[in-house]
Amino acid sequence: MIKKKSKLFIITIILSTLICCLFTPNSLADTLNSQQGKQIFQINCAGCHPNGNNIIRRGKNLKLKALQKNGYDSLDKITWLVTNGKNNMSAFKDRLTEKEINQVANYVLEQAQNNWK
Repeated sequence: MIKKKSKLFIITIILSTLICCLFTPNSLADTLNSQQGKQIFQINCAGCHPNGNNIIRRGKNLKLKALQKNGYDSLDKITWLVTNGKNNMSAFKDRLTEKEINQVANYVLEQAQNNWK
């Protein structure tokens, strides 16, 4: 039989671990969303945008400098572009859910800020 102090200690450790996981910037949910965004990008976007480049129009790549120059350096703007498309880029509103579009937009912005590394 476990003593009362031991039970309290175990409960404290478990709660502390849960709190740390829930309130760290790189929580499990963020990691999962990033991985899902990466997977969506690989399936739907990497054909034209490998490593953030653009095989159709070089200046319209997904690097931070180009996103800033073209006015697409925010989550809202990238989400809009993925949803509606523009010029040679297809709209994805009929192919991806709103959640998937948000995940891939988050991934693109995150990668742009990290220079696609």
